Amino acid sequence: MNPPATPPPDGPYAEYFKNGSVSCTGTYQNGLRRGDWKYYLLNGRVKASGRYADGKMTGAWTWYRENGELMQTGSLIAERRTGLWKRYHPNGVLENEGEFTDDKKTGEWRTYDPTGQPTKTTRHKAP
Repeated sequence: MNPPATPPPDGPYAEYFKNGSVSCTGTYQNGLRRGDWKYYLLNGRVKASGRYADGKMTGAWTWYRENGELMQTGSLIAERRTGLWKRYHPNGVLENEGEFTDDKKTGEWRTYDPTGQPTKTTRHKAP
């Protein structure tokens, strides 16, 4: 998700896979990614979506699997993970959840099996 070597002009932007399908869409402002962006898989489904501010991933982001199922959600501040993050098993059941502070796991993290039953709890110290 790195910007191109030479930033495009300000305004709407899209990149394409070799086969011509869209790989990402968004907007550039002052040579930096800004606002809502979407990344796509070769099959045309959304891979990830979220916002950029000053060229960095910021705010709530969502990632999806190739079949379109939800894979992970979380928030970032200047590309550093923060707040509650959740990851899901391929069947859609919650796999794990916990908090990040300044891109490091903090507090209690819970892990679940594919049926949703808790399997493990770990505690992480604040950074």
